[in-house]
Amino acid sequence: MSDPMRVRATESGGVVDVKILMKHDMETGQRKDASGKAIPAWFIGTVTAKANGKDVFVGEFGPAVSKDPFLNFKYKGAKGEKVTVTWVDNKGGKRTDEATVS
Repeated sequence: MSDPMRVRATESGGVVDVKILMKHDMETGQRKDASGKAIPAWFIGTVTAKANGKDVFVGEFGPAVSKDPFLNFKYKGAKGEKVTVTWVDNKGGKRTDEATVS
C-alpha cells in the first residue's frame, strides 16, 4: 500500500476548502532507467472526494501530472463532515484517506 495522503479540510462561511497532498511517483512511461530501458507508465488516473456520501470532486489525472500531486478544491459544506478521498492508478493501485472538516 502507498503512503497516506495528507488531507486537510477547513470550513469558513459555509464553504469547505480541501487541500490534498498525494504520495505517488507518477511515471510518464517516457523516462529510461540506468540501463536504457523505458520505465513503465504508472500514474494516478482518477481522484474522487466524497462528503456525506455524495461526490464533491471527481477528477481525471494522466501521465503529465507531477510526482506527489497537490490538489485544492472547495465545496459547500459544514464543520464536522468527513471528507473521504480516493485515488486509483493505471496499475489498479488504490488509496483512500479521510479528514474531518474543522
